[in-house]
Amino acid sequence: MRRLLSLILGLVLAHVATAQERIILLNEGLWQSDNGRVTYFEDGEVKSNQWFREVNGDKLGDTPNDIIQVNDNLIAIAINWSNIVQFIRPDGTAVAATEDIPNNRKLATDGKFVYVTSYGHECGTERGFVEFEKGYVAKIDVNTFKVVAATEVGFEPEGIAYYDGHLFVANTGGYAFEERHEYETTVSIVNAETMQEVRTVDLHQGNLFGKMSQSGQYLLINSPGDYYEYAPCSFVFDCEKALRGDDSDCFVRLEFAATYSTAMRDGRFLAIGSRFNYFTAEYHFDHNVIDPAEVMRSGGASGISQDMPGTVLQDIEAFNQPYGVYVNPYTGYIYATDAGNYAGAGQLCQWTPDGVLQGRYKVYINPGHFLALPPDGQHFVGIEKIYRPSFVDGEEPLYDLQGRRIAAPGKGIYIKNGRKYVQP
Repeated sequence: MRRLLSLILGLVLAHVATAQERIILLNEGLWQSDNGRVTYFEDGEVKSNQWFREVNGDKLGDTPNDIIQVNDNLIAIAINWSNIVQFIRPDGTAVAATEDIPNNRKLATDGKFVYVTSYGHECGTERGFVEFEKGYVAKIDVNTFKVVAATEVGFEPEGIAYYDGHLFVANTGGYAFEERHEYETTVSIVNAETMQEVRTVDLHQGNLFGKMSQSGQYLLINSPGDYYEYAPCSFVFDCEKALRGDDSDCFVRLEFAATYSTAMRDGRFLAIGSRFNYFTAEYHFDHNVIDPAEVMRSGGASGISQDMPGTVLQDIEAFNQPYGVYVNPYTGYIYATDAGNYAGAGQLCQWTPDGVLQGRYKVYINPGHFLALPPDGQHFVGIEKIYRPSFVDGEEPLYDLQGRRIAAPGKGIYIKNGRKYVQP
């Protein structure tokens, strides 16, 4: 009997040990206080709320606001007010910092280069400093960590995504209240190889602010409005149609905010919208699950629900100030953060893919940006398989959930012809 119990216990522990739920969470801290921190969470436990300092013996910087994985061995973090892009390994050790991109915002990658948006007007490159009237996108070579090119887009560019050799950049014009320009209403499309803006798509809504979520060829873009007269909204944007020049048919406007959003493993978006108005000084929140293919097909008449699993919706509705939401693409576990009063410790919540609340964990100030590390024995999805295939007539390409064409898909979830495709 004792041997049987030991065997059962060993199997249980082995199952727990291989769960490998590993999350890096960026805490912004307070702007201009130089107190950004990194939380490392693993299998139901916050291992550290100042992981970067513990690993490297130094602080992270002021207001980290985006994090992406570049390849199996490299992660990039945009640290806005410190004016650096910090590169680390998955074990947290610092590799390099690119310091030539002031007021940097959001990140994208094709596995060979990192692309970062900037509100600034100058950029240091290998060929010297270049100046821009508006904002720009910088291109960093991850072999040298040098900026090899930069191109002007709109004023105060924010979200950025990589799809099929192109960058899609949401322009905000967010400094319109203090600078001599209007809010921007466009998405810039940039050839990632040449770093030339191909064209813009006008969404006819100002202030396209925040990180864009991506599910294959689809983006979810948020606009908080102007906080006074015109209301927030969001857009499902079809990159494939945009590349074909179908401007009038490549996006659908949704009459709710999608401030914090994430792609789910089935290809849908989970979105929390935060709406604030200075006239009333009140917040209102939207909670939606969005099927982008159905929204595009129906023109927004269908494809939207509040069909969140388990208790996720009611738990998030009880938050004081939602500040981030994320689905682990490897496991399907769901995460969301509550910033509380924005000045003290925030909270991280974790749910199973079925929506069973696993725990609430104390983190740091303004926790809002997530990255899941692959479980042991798995590789970061998709980077090594980027290529430009030639397809026979009628054959549809496969894309991973980051919008990268995949030559030889392994087991996983992909997007094919705008729909979810499961490779067994």
